[in-house]
Amino acid sequence: MRILLVRLRPIGDVVFTTPLLSALRRHYPEAHISYVVEPDAAPIVEANPHINDLIIVPRRRGLGRIADDIHIARRLARGRYDLAIDLHGGPRSAWLTWASRARKRIGYTIRGRAWMYTDAVARSQQLTPRHSVLNQGDLLAPLGIPSLDPTHDPLQMPDSSQASTDVDSYLTQSRIARNDALIVIHVSASTRFKRWPEESFVSLVTGLVRQGSNRKVFFTSGPSDADAAQRIADAARGELGPLGTAILKSRPMTLPELRALIARAALFVGGDSGPLHIAATTSTPIVELLGPTLAERSFPWRDPRFYSEIIDPGELPCRPCHQRTCVPGDFRCLTSIGADRVLAAAERALRSTGRTNQGAAPAANERRIPVVH
Repeated sequence: MRILLVRLRPIGDVVFTTPLLSALRRHYPEAHISYVVEPDAAPIVEANPHINDLIIVPRRRGLGRIADDIHIARRLARGRYDLAIDLHGGPRSAWLTWASRARKRIGYTIRGRAWMYTDAVARSQQLTPRHSVLNQGDLLAPLGIPSLDPTHDPLQMPDSSQASTDVDSYLTQSRIARNDALIVIHVSASTRFKRWPEESFVSLVTGLVRQGSNRKVFFTSGPSDADAAQRIADAARGELGPLGTAILKSRPMTLPELRALIARAALFVGGDSGPLHIAATTSTPIVELLGPTLAERSFPWRDPRFYSEIIDPGELPCRPCHQRTCVPGDFRCLTSIGADRVLAAAERALRSTGRTNQGAAPAANERRIPVVH
């Protein structure tokens, strides 16, 4: 059995496909599984034990992209796949799935593209309270594979030995002691709809540092938000004075290094983003900030034994939204989340691993164990 998977674009969405890899491997233990992915997200799956062949598609435009697609299509056709699954549903992924000439091709029922598949699966166009992993898992139904669950099919991103060595070296150089509580805070997101205000991050960080003498904070961000992360770090250091040394000097990190760093942390705090879902491949406690997205759609998909807590604004008439236009104009789904609520959740998360003496039960809009629909 030769299986081809195609998933292009965002890092978080590629992380969401990893439970399907383990499910396919259980169902087809002897299968040869190939995965088509773009360069940015390739590190998520390059060490996945369920993949036999990783095919990286360049992300060029114009004539270069056409040449790339023709080259990849020829390679896929030579692969003689029995089964191809388009986990993306975009025009490019649909065409590559069709070009593979696999005898069975599965994808979503999308107008103008469903004809490229032998089995088309309905995909809701509504913002339903259902996790993205389950939505992608629907594509396994024609194979007789039952619905996935986070206990048996968690998100996966294996350790990289080189990344672990590099992160250990960085922590040693940063003088992180064995009893220090490393807190990783991701301050960026793909859109303004998912970006918590900078002043809120500053309040959160200063509160965390003041409430624990052994705490060290490391900020991460996407390339486009590096300046914002620096502003937050500088503002927090300014407010903390001598305690500002608790905020570590940031450095660019590869995705494997980021995963290694989070795995060594006492807490991860961030919004709905690729790094948060990378954090969900570890056992590190997570506090997730959600704005326009429903908790049931994007909670940390992992074994519920590992601490995760979601902070959201509660019910709003404009929530969830398609994140194209903020109807109220003030992005209230995130701006209404106060730093005090996130700080309290962070303390509970740290308490779950014995890294602080403070803690309390989740409040009304904090969700300790999300419900899977």
